[in-house]
Amino acid sequence: MQTDDTCLEFMSLSKPITVNDLLNYRLNRLMASSGAMVTLLCEGCYGITRREWRMISILATHGTMSPSELAERAHLDRPRVSRYITDLVRKKLLVREGVSEDKRRARIAITKRGEEIYAELFPQSVELNNMILKALSPKEIMLFDAALTKLTEVADKLCSDRPIAAKADRQHGGSRRISEPKPVKGFW
Repeated sequence: MQTDDTCLEFMSLSKPITVNDLLNYRLNRLMASSGAMVTLLCEGCYGITRREWRMISILATHGTMSPSELAERAHLDRPRVSRYITDLVRKKLLVREGVSEDKRRARIAITKRGEEIYAELFPQSVELNNMILKALSPKEIMLFDAALTKLTEVADKLCSDRPIAAKADRQHGGSRRISEPKPVKGFW
């Protein structure tokens, strides 16, 4: 049986009144709290950032790939991934392998030390993950997983459809915008 407070929480998510009620804000808040523990683990114990950990994890799980493939799997832009690769190569956790047919291209592979870090850090990440999920019953976890999958599919489709014509200008803090924003049909 749901309490009035629980009903109000669901209503705030479906009918946001403040930024605190928005799905992205709530997910980001969860990520900030749970991710802080992973950041402490990564940086404090292994000398890598959380995003570098993502690169190592992807390569440990999926094997050698091009920098573009790595960027796509990590959901990060190519220049940023290139910087992470350079840092991880310097730390001897990744290696660039030339492609014999095309000297301009490279493939990225995890080193033995990178695999060792993955083997140590992944179980600790799973433990932190499970500590947070303990708040949910097995059925709630199943429903939450299904909901996340569905929401991600919708967000990916929305992103690929590009309903907003404006381009982000993160380097200049959005200073590209000169006039008032124009509402996007179906959004505002």
